[in-house]
Amino acid sequence: MYKHVLKPVLFLFNPESVHDLFTWTGEFLGKFGITRWVTSFMYGYRLPKGGKDISKTVDGISYRTPILLSAGFDYNGRLSQILPFIGFGGEEVGSVTARPCEGNPKPRLTRLPQSKSIIVNKGLRNEGVDAIIARIKGRRNINIEEKKFVVGISIARTNDEKSAQSVQAGIDDYVYSFKRLNEEGVGDYYTINISCPNAFGGETFAKPELLAQLLPALKVIPCIKPVYIKMPINIAWDHFAQLLKIIDDNKLQGVVIGNLNKDYSWLDVREEAPKEYVGGLSGKPCTHPSTDLIRKTKEMYGNRFTIIGVGGIMSIETAKEKFEAGADLIQLITGMIYEGPGLVSKIARSLE
Repeated sequence: MYKHVLKPVLFLFNPESVHDLFTWTGEFLGKFGITRWVTSFMYGYRLPKGGKDISKTVDGISYRTPILLSAGFDYNGRLSQILPFIGFGGEEVGSVTARPCEGNPKPRLTRLPQSKSIIVNKGLRNEGVDAIIARIKGRRNINIEEKKFVVGISIARTNDEKSAQSVQAGIDDYVYSFKRLNEEGVGDYYTINISCPNAFGGETFAKPELLAQLLPALKVIPCIKPVYIKMPINIAWDHFAQLLKIIDDNKLQGVVIGNLNKDYSWLDVREEAPKEYVGGLSGKPCTHPSTDLIRKTKEMYGNRFTIIGVGGIMSIETAKEKFEAGADLIQLITGMIYEGPGLVSKIARSLE
């Protein structure tokens, strides 16, 4: 129904408006038992009798399925009541920032259907960490607990001039959000997003010398939750390996590989996109770069790092490629937009 009826209609409208509609709809569906049941009946994952249990425990956290909604979709933490009922084992809220962000000027989302991609130029649009903490604390309930639904939180530097004035200002920005989340006990794990390509001042803390300053500042804050780093995918392996060493030296639990693709040459149809770079590519252009970095990280570090694989998971096959390369968990967004919410349960069933 989605691919042949809903999607052709939805793709006639502005993608950000469609995103807002889906967020509102998902939030509404999550409020009532009957709507959650109907959603689960249509799109949910149910382990058949005699089927293999695909639940997974990673860094002490139990996931009903190893498939998560990636950061960037539910950036204000409004969907955790409904996502367990379409097969997700968890989600990553955010990225959240110390102060509210309106985001970059519109258009913030542009579909590239021939390339199965979306240009993402949101600029870390979100309501700010304190508002999101209040929302998540108010909505955590027994329905989520029974489903073993995991809520991770991605933390980024606020997309404004203030946070980019100096390296210390950027560090202080991350520290504020990280401290507040830990003080309130909100979030099952945290991801430090150092690789958002659409923020004021760029990917400052993807530079090894600056990451080496950021992570010790975060480690001062008491934290009993796993902490991961969201990695860029458009850097040379030597640079990537330097970042991994710093993460290892600071004894963080793992990495999320990776963020949006900034290289438009990965598009199947280059003419779909503007001539000038205006935002990172999601979807299919991320598939091979992220999988290749997952494989290299696994080869270099073995089981030292938890690896969350994200980028271009558009099918059962591309999901399996991430696991075979070394991912412990996977995340997706764009595959669900192009293939429908049923993709989540299809991947889950394939893992049996």
